[in-house]
Amino acid sequence: MAELVVDRLTLAFGGLTVLDAISFAVEPGELFALIGPNGAGKTSVLNCVSGIYRGDGSIRFRGQEISGREPHRIARLGLARTFQHSELFPDMSVLDNLLTGRHTRIHTNPLAEMLFLPSVRREEVRHREGVERIIEFVELERYRHARVSNLSFGTQKIVGFARALALEPTLMMLDEPSAGLNREEREDLARFILRIKHELKITMIWIEHDIQMVADLADRIHVLDYGRSLAEGPPAEVLRDARVISAYVGTKAPA
Repeated sequence: MAELVVDRLTLAFGGLTVLDAISFAVEPGELFALIGPNGAGKTSVLNCVSGIYRGDGSIRFRGQEISGREPHRIARLGLARTFQHSELFPDMSVLDNLLTGRHTRIHTNPLAEMLFLPSVRREEVRHREGVERIIEFVELERYRHARVSNLSFGTQKIVGFARALALEPTLMMLDEPSAGLNREEREDLARFILRIKHELKITMIWIEHDIQMVADLADRIHVLDYGRSLAEGPPAEVLRDARVISAYVGTKAPA
């Protein structure tokens, strides 16, 4: 069974069609890249999958229909995502930002928390241990207590990436995680993505503009152009497709 199936997903705002009958399936453990020119509808697909937008069509996660569900209910199923601009809490520490990513894993109630019962203390220790493992995984140890607003843009992007990982997801949606990163930071990000794939076995949908990185890392590519599916397949095959080249550079590929 596919991990995620998007079937004829359509999204419109007024008279503007943003997504036009998009269909694809992501296999368990796959690194599935969603690429296309600016405005192609890539982020809109993730917004529909994560429940921020409600489109027409079907979205199934492990055979369960999730289209139309609220975002927090979708997150509870194990779907996590990053955002293009991190969307962190700037006045909180790195550690506390990562703890917010575990909200769906917290099983206490307000009364027990107010009394700070032993069960609450055990739960807090468990979640802090989980966050510390993520901090070590993405090599943020020296920043764990740093205020996020004091960090560089590149480090903030890694914190946003780590917060999604802190959910302990079964499927991660990465929305341009390399945007704004320098070469060294991109190399670190690529290493983390490969470790997630091979060590943690987490399925990923990855929006990316760095085509060389996509060619090197992705298992399959799905290309969007003006809200429509253009091509899908292995990177070497898709990136030679004349239609894909034309969509990116505005000219037909040479014969």
